[in-house]
Amino acid sequence: MRLSPVILTVVIASLAYATPPEMAFSRLLPAAPALAAAMWPVLPTVLLGTVCLFLMIGLSLVFPGLGTWWTAAGIVAVTVAAAYGSHVRLQRERTLFQVRLVADAAQQVVLSPMPRRFGSVEIESLYLAAAAEARIGGDFYEVVDTRYGVRLLIGDVRGKGLPAVGAAAAIVNAFREAAYGEADIVSVARRLDASSTRYNAAFPPEGPMERFATALLVEIPHEGRRIEILNCGHPPPLLLNRGELRALEPTTPSPLLNLAELIGDHYTVDTFDFAPGDLLLLYTDGVAEARAHDGEFFPLAAWMRRQPPTPPHELLTALHRDLLDYSRGRLDDDIAALAVRLREPSE
Repeated sequence: MRLSPVILTVVIASLAYATPPEMAFSRLLPAAPALAAAMWPVLPTVLLGTVCLFLMIGLSLVFPGLGTWWTAAGIVAVTVAAAYGSHVRLQRERTLFQVRLVADAAQQVVLSPMPRRFGSVEIESLYLAAAAEARIGGDFYEVVDTRYGVRLLIGDVRGKGLPAVGAAAAIVNAFREAAYGEADIVSVARRLDASSTRYNAAFPPEGPMERFATALLVEIPHEGRRIEILNCGHPPPLLLNRGELRALEPTTPSPLLNLAELIGDHYTVDTFDFAPGDLLLLYTDGVAEARAHDGEFFPLAAWMRRQPPTPPHELLTALHRDLLDYSRGRLDDDIAALAVRLREPSE
């Protein structure tokens, strides 16, 4: 691709030399520097335009009456315009590079790298942005090891863009503090709701709709064997136990973050068995709502049921691959997932 302007120049010059003058292929020479502006820096673009100019002069010596001066003027004009276009493109690429550096820094704040193992608990994470240019969106997750056990958070802020990223960062930062200090996850949820409410008051959303977030809080005691889950309107996690799949639905849904003042702050914690070797998948709605070309949603439950006993890393690698294959690489929403496994005593 980088050599295509040179190839185009050679092809046009060859056709101009090998065909009758009446066909006037030489008039296409200005297209070469125009193409170069899309992929080359300024100086190579100008040099290619100069080469095209000399080629045109050489062709006029072989075939008099080609309209040399008109074509030469066109080459000069296009080369000048192409050089300016190349300069503008390079400036925008530098700006985009700086923006991506800022996005990477924001990603480190919201989705910081985490260990793959906390004692006997193995954890792996996955994040996919819907837009190829994006690095981060409104989906978030975090895992911390506290004296109460390993605590996990996954959630999704309604909305997109920087406001959604800011709201996600406020929730994640509140979780990092509250998870260590609060003895129960109900108190952690209240802290998250308070942080979300403060952020949305300071940076209100545009339009009449409230900005809220779904969230799922999980606590795995150090001794294992059970898990506690508090679900604030989030898709229920899936538990795979010896080939049997179970959706861990809440007995009573808890309020979404930033909505507790409107609908009450009655939180419910459910306890489930969690045996060694079990696989727990936490995910945002972008996973279950990935669509095929015919509009069908990704069959997450059926897919999970087919998975063999495998480490979390291999599970999310397969999920990543199959999601992209199913949607043909076109995701409608950001995707975040956490896979959790309690290691066998013999491992």
